Amino acid sequence: MSHESIQTLLNANEEWAQNVIQGTPDFFAQSATGQSPKILWIGCSDSRVPESVITASKPGDIFVHRNIANQFHLNDDSALSVLTYAVKVVGIEHVVLVGHTNCGGAAACLKAAEDAAADTGAPQPDTPLTRWLSPFIALVQSLDLSACSASEALDKVVQTNVITQVDNICNSEPITTAWADPNAKKVTVHGWVYDLARGRIDELVLREAQA
Repeated sequence: MSHESIQTLLNANEEWAQNVIQGTPDFFAQSATGQSPKILWIGCSDSRVPESVITASKPGDIFVHRNIANQFHLNDDSALSVLTYAVKVVGIEHVVLVGHTNCGGAAACLKAAEDAAADTGAPQPDTPLTRWLSPFIALVQSLDLSACSASEALDKVVQTNVITQVDNICNSEPITTAWADPNAKKVTVHGWVYDLARGRIDELVLREAQA
């Protein structure tokens, strides 16, 4: 087994750290004292959507949670603990739920919904991935995609997923509590889609506490 790719990362880290120190000698010393990001990014695990790179951000700018197909399940303790910590301890001001075009998770859910509609008789395998994506598959099954081309259907699935996960975030305890408390820092929830072919982020939806 080759370890070349790992060594490449370690070498790149050394070069990056040296460059940062040259530009800002006390950057790492300051970073070690704490964090105060204003944004929580909840995104997909896809390697083509690295939040710090595509937003030209620095370490300390973005609090991050990523998973397959940028899901936010209301029974997912991992996502809920990140959101709770971000809102109640870190003090973030914005939550951004970020999907992306050509999402493999979205495509898999679209295919699973199509197979179920065709009644192929082949059951979905019971794996961690299929269990994780089951709410997303159900969401796809609720959509009318009959008039859509394959690319249009996938785009609609990606966009609907983003809006649904934003709704879930807005219905979660950390957000409802923050919005109900007049003394709490106000948190805005955004739904974005990153276009892989354009390298651009488009905002689909924005939700905030009602006055």
